[in-house]
Amino acid sequence: MLTGLLGESHLMSFDRLPSRVSAFAAEAGFGEVLIYLGDLQRDVLRLLTGKGLDAAADPPQGKAELSVEGTVAGRAFQYGRLVTAAAEDGRHAWWVPLLDGTERLGVMHMTSAEDGREVCEDMLALASLVAMMVVGSRDTSDSHARLIRTQPMNVAAEMQWTLMPPRTYADNRVVVGAVMEPAYEVSGDAYDYATAADVLHLSIFDAMGHDTSAGLTANLAVGACRNHRRQGTALGDLGDAIERVLLEQFDRSRYVTGVLADLDTTTGLLTWVNRGHHPPIVIRDGRWTTLLHCPPAHPMGTDLRLPTTVCREQLQPGDRLVLYTDGITEARTPRGEEFGLTRFTDFLVRHHSDGLSVPETLRRLVRAHLHHHQEHLEDDATILLCEWLGPRTEPTPAVGPLAGIPAPMPDDSDRGGATAPR
Repeated sequence: MLTGLLGESHLMSFDRLPSRVSAFAAEAGFGEVLIYLGDLQRDVLRLLTGKGLDAAADPPQGKAELSVEGTVAGRAFQYGRLVTAAAEDGRHAWWVPLLDGTERLGVMHMTSAEDGREVCEDMLALASLVAMMVVGSRDTSDSHARLIRTQPMNVAAEMQWTLMPPRTYADNRVVVGAVMEPAYEVSGDAYDYATAADVLHLSIFDAMGHDTSAGLTANLAVGACRNHRRQGTALGDLGDAIERVLLEQFDRSRYVTGVLADLDTTTGLLTWVNRGHHPPIVIRDGRWTTLLHCPPAHPMGTDLRLPTTVCREQLQPGDRLVLYTDGITEARTPRGEEFGLTRFTDFLVRHHSDGLSVPETLRRLVRAHLHHHQEHLEDDATILLCEWLGPRTEPTPAVGPLAGIPAPMPDDSDRGGATAPR
């Protein structure tokens, strides 16, 4: 099954994925495989038919769209665990998470005549290969873009999502997660991260305005940051290098606030500079939050020539570093009520204590934030969260669907999938 699918994968388009996966899965004794991918906001799971969105209205089996909340498929997606479903025609039924590393792409529905550890291993191995094939083709597939969108996207958001790195990353020392809202209208916010040897770079930007010009400014800031960072520009000089590019393009008519940070993943030493932005937050022991104060320099593009201060903080294993834009804490409802820093940090602490993963914590936070604002945001709201696991060098057992092959989660459909065993 895996060898045949891998052999075809080099010349396989995104739209042929469902039929070919089902064909090879049948050779290993599995029933027809249904592939569901999460939408941009991770609220629903949408069926990949290989025939475009019109065909999804009348899928060969199952539903064209499933909610992440309150469904068995949603449980597999939220917790990244294989979930058993109700038997179908005497065959065992499963929902299998599609994970690329720790990035949650969606789920697969599969049936088998047998159960047991070997069957679970085969399904998870197939899911890993399918996830890699989805990732390998999504950047060149309009079908993928159409499938994961539930509403029209403006031009500024199109640029921002094309520019951003994946919203989830993990290795044996760090886990990184990010969210940007309003997902289909985001313009002036941006985030970035990248690794170089033992150093993880993190940055967040908030450009003035909320229009296509703000998106262009944020795009230029991220591009300048990457360009100079990859040429070896020191962290203390990186903000000024970005500013020079912005001044050359916009004179003083556009500016960007931001935080630029480097984390030494072997020691946990965090260094950062603040360019007119909100201070980072550290969550420690799942209970305590600390604002990391650092004398701010001026926003990049204003040319106020304030000195840049490089600040340092020693992290402990398990600490979560949070970078965010003011659309999270300062945006107001029509009645003038802010979501606020206290509500924001309390939510993060509570879900950290519940043992939720970084991506799932952020997904639930965004849902709460949108609900607070009646599903409408006047300003961009972006979060970049990094958990430092510690200075380990061995592979992390908890990362990856094949790690340890945990026992499948039960259906629990009578509880609506609201809770998971811990």
